[in-house]
Amino acid sequence: MVREIILDTETTGLDPAKGDRIVEVGAVELLNHLPTGRTFHVYINPERDMPKEAEAVHGLSSTFLRDKPVFASIVQDFMDFLGDDVLIIHNASFDMAFINAELGFLRMPSIPPERVVDTLHIARQKHPGAANSLDALCRRYGIDNSRRTKHGALLDSELLAEVYLELIGGRQTNLILEASRTKRAATVVAAQQISYQRPAPLPSRLTDEERAAHSAFVADLGEHALWKQAD
Repeated sequence: MVREIILDTETTGLDPAKGDRIVEVGAVELLNHLPTGRTFHVYINPERDMPKEAEAVHGLSSTFLRDKPVFASIVQDFMDFLGDDVLIIHNASFDMAFINAELGFLRMPSIPPERVVDTLHIARQKHPGAANSLDALCRRYGIDNSRRTKHGALLDSELLAEVYLELIGGRQTNLILEASRTKRAATVVAAQQISYQRPAPLPSRLTDEERAAHSAFVADLGEHALWKQAD
């Protein structure tokens, strides 16, 4: 069973080194590349003001965030949800810079880059020269993103889960999983059929008269009849 976590954040700006902080985290659990329905979502008080430029992107104001928990109070629940599994992130360097900065403020170990898969990198390899934003990928793969009037960490994670499935093979991935299940089911049926075979064949029910009539019929077919050549 392969567990992965689709992850997204919203922030007060572009650079944690300049004092920007995380204001929202959204994550979606995948098993064998498919959503399980388990999610993690929280709004976070960044303990600073919200620039108008950032608020225009995600719609989260200082007033809205004022009574929300600070990162330190949600970090353990967050890390427990992530576990030790692979993180799937679009433009991963941005989100990981903020997450590791927040962990650093709390003197907690950072998340190593080898745990992270960047879907932007995959998309650029698969569609070189094309637009590969989350919205562009949703349009390319026919994924309904009409609810995405502004950026939102949980909604974006849910959309990215669908995009990720397409990037790694789309419905073919589902077909492979289904084929594997079908093969296992066929193996079970075959085993059951084998177990039902008789230990010894039943005796023939042909009478002597029926055997004699059959032999006479074959004799009338002539020397070149196929039945005689098969004897």
